[in-house]
Amino acid sequence: MRNLIYRIYERRLASRLAIDARPKHVAVILDGNRRWAALKDGHTAKDGHTAGALKTREFLGWCDELGIELVTLYLLSTDNLTNRKSQELDDLVGVITDLVQTLSESGRWQLKLVGDRSMLPEKLANTVASAETNTTKWKGMKVNLAVAYGGRHEITDAVKSILAAHNNQSIDQLAELLTPELITKHLYTSGQPDPDLVIRTSGEQRMSGFLLWQSANSEFYFEEALWPDFRKVDFLRALRAFANRHRRFGA
Repeated sequence: MRNLIYRIYERRLASRLAIDARPKHVAVILDGNRRWAALKDGHTAKDGHTAGALKTREFLGWCDELGIELVTLYLLSTDNLTNRKSQELDDLVGVITDLVQTLSESGRWQLKLVGDRSMLPEKLANTVASAETNTTKWKGMKVNLAVAYGGRHEITDAVKSILAAHNNQSIDQLAELLTPELITKHLYTSGQPDPDLVIRTSGEQRMSGFLLWQSANSEFYFEEALWPDFRKVDFLRALRAFANRHRRFGA
């Protein structure tokens, strides 16, 4: 009975979301996998990450149904790569590798790495590279995989890229060239629109370095549910909240 009620509620929410009021780019901090596992007797952190990966595939299906054009998924931070214990990191990287492989075989979405490729473990790096190549021809929703990603790291890499591209110019000349638009062109997300809506699950209300530059004018939605427990109705509520806000774009 509860499932039936939720399905009716989902349809009602979806029907009331005007297409032109929906975000084109949704970015998500997929938080709460380990806490979800800790609340389940006999579950390991790896079980939590596996449940989170299953939810990610389901979530992308919802986005597709609702006409979202671009989704950015925060899967693995640079801090995760340097600070997590070896076994847990290996398990997490393995789950992400399997997820990327599965998404690349779906025939539905274009995949793109948003992160520092040089920091990726070899198998994951190869899987991501193949996924990017094999999905370029697909015309569906675009999916950014934020793996080995950190906001400060990205901005630092952008500055390095600018310096490399203009290495024959003086400091004064570079200072004249340097604009927000130029930095944007050298970010991992170059050529893409900034996120309209950033969602974080698990009740945490912080950005953890996610898309620091790109989210300057984004709307934020913080959801109490842990990522594996995130439901379609929760997503629809986030979209409803977005549609009801008056975006000021920095004003």
